[in-house]
This record gives sequence, C-alpha cells and structure tokens, in this order.
Amino acid sequence: MHWFERKIRRYEHRRWTTDDNRRVQPFQWGLEHIGGSPVEPNPSAFVREYARKAIESSGEWYATPPALDYRLDVGRFATAHEKDYVLTFTSSIESPWPENNTVHAQLFPARKAGPGPAVLLLPNWNAKWHGQNGLCHWIQRLGITVLKMSMPYHDRRMAKGHERADQICGPNIGLTLQANRQAVQDARRCLHWLEQQGHRKIGILGTSIGSSVGYITLVHDERVRAGGFFHVSTYFADVISQGMTTNHVWEGLRHHVSVNELREYWAPISPMPYVERGMSAGRNMFMVYGKYDPTMLPELTRQMLDSLRRHGADTRTLELPCGHYSLELFPFSYIAGYRMLTFFIESLA
Repeated sequence: MHWFERKIRRYEHRRWTTDDNRRVQPFQWGLEHIGGSPVEPNPSAFVREYARKAIESSGEWYATPPALDYRLDVGRFATAHEKDYVLTFTSSIESPWPENNTVHAQLFPARKAGPGPAVLLLPNWNAKWHGQNGLCHWIQRLGITVLKMSMPYHDRRMAKGHERADQICGPNIGLTLQANRQAVQDARRCLHWLEQQGHRKIGILGTSIGSSVGYITLVHDERVRAGGFFHVSTYFADVISQGMTTNHVWEGLRHHVSVNELREYWAPISPMPYVERGMSAGRNMFMVYGKYDPTMLPELTRQMLDSLRRHGADTRTLELPCGHYSLELFPFSYIAGYRMLTFFIESLA
C-alpha cells in the first residue's frame, strides 16, 4: 500500500471514530411502515413481494403531486446583509414522527433577475443544517439558484430522542424503505416548487445517500436535466454491509438477513435496478468518487459506472486519490467543486 493511501485511510478511520453516538439498533421488519402487519407470519416473503411490485411500478411508487402548503419565510439567521430563506411544506408521506413530516429546505436565490437555472441539493447522511452551505454559495454566485433540502429525519426533521438519522439508514427494513421513498418524494415536491417559480433548467446535486436519492429522482423526473453526484454505489445493501461508516447498521442486520436478501429487500431504494432504464436524450451526469473510499467502495462505484455505460448513459467521471470524508479537504474539495460547477454551468446553459 502506497504511503499516501495509508495516510488517507488513517484520516478516514480517525474521522469515523470521532462520532461517538453511533448505536447498534435492534433488527425489525417494520412491515407497518409499508402497509403490512407486525404479526405477518412470513415477513420475508411480504417484503420481497413488496419490493418487486415497487420496482415494477416505481413511476407510481415515487410519484407525488405538488404540496398545497408551500411557504417561503426569512429564517432566523438572516442578517442585514444576507437573507436566510427557508421553504417549508408538508411531506407526501406521513411518518410516525410529526417533526419529520414537515420538509425544510434552504433557498439560495441567484442574484440575477428572473427564474434562471436552478439546482436541488441533497446532502449526505447526518448532515447538519448548515452543512454544504459553502457549496451552495459557490453555485449561487455563478447565477444558479440552489434549493438545499433537509433529508428525512435530519436536522430540523430529526425525531425526538434521536441524535442521528437512524430511520433512513438502519436495521428496520420497512422503515428504511419508507424513509428513502419519502426522500425521493420530498425531492420531487421541491422540483414542483422550483417549476412553479418559473425555473425550467433544473439540475440535482447529491452527496453520499443524497447521491442515491438524487439518482433515483433524476431517473423518475423528466424535469431534471443534469445530475451531479459525489460518491456513487450500486445497491443500498452493498454499502451497508461493506462500508466503514455503516458498520453499526450492518451489526444490527447481519444475524437476521444475508447480503443477498437485503439487496433484494432494499432494491427499490437502490440506484442499480433503475440503470437499465437509461435516460432520455439531453440529460447529463457527472460522478465524483474517491479512490480510497472505505464507505462507498470504489469497486462498487466502478460496477455502477460500467452498468451505466452498458445501458447507454454518457456519464462523466472524476476519480480523486481520497476517501469519503477526505473529499472535503483541500485540494480535493476545490478540484471536485470546480469540476462540478463547470458541469452544471455547461449542462444548464
């Protein structure tokens, strides 16, 4: 192993160990979150059939009408020099936690007059309210409006009594399905709102789990002209079972399901099953990934990219000698950011 790779991997491990609030949650089938009964005699068969039908009719499964209660307010962190715009609306899925059912999104309007191009930004797992605001400001200064959506169970949507967004990625099979479906539907409601404001050239930018949700949204929504993704993988189950940062999630699952079973159960919320459907002409993708990523392993990324190309996707890629966390560091963040901004400028022109 090269000395630089060892350095990056040590950094990744050190960053991973700084979070001391990871807890191994108990395994649950969670059928009540997907229309089943907690006393179903054969939960495995139920989830398998549910997942099959969800993929077959994914257009309907992920469909949602616009919200009826969009509200744009000046947030509490506004200053005399800069407004803090916050969009709220009711999610199309009613989860058991009321605080999760109101979607919050921060708006960074372009300074140019008129509804020009816009990007919907979907952050990483357990991102904070102000996470990736620097990236939003970069895009905003280029004349592109940014709407950054809080993912289900994150920051202002976090369930009471929780410190992490365990519901969107946890050992509860049905709840994880519901939460990721909710994320895609919430994203599409954001797209409805952007369209209502007059934006016609729209892109989507996702990081980590936001990348997964963003890709699925792109495939199912013709309004998205370009998709930019930081960190890419195949199946939800592959990341959970092999990734460093999801080790505690897999610990709650591994005595109850195999990787193959989990891949099948969570196929509807994974990018891979939708790759073969391809994309219509005039839509572009740019995928950035780390050569030493211990969370979304590069071999999984390459499998995804190979499959995309086999099915006709003209995908631009950038492999950097970094990992998952270290993509945030200089010079990787500047290289990735510059290339991503260039991609959106070209694609949404």
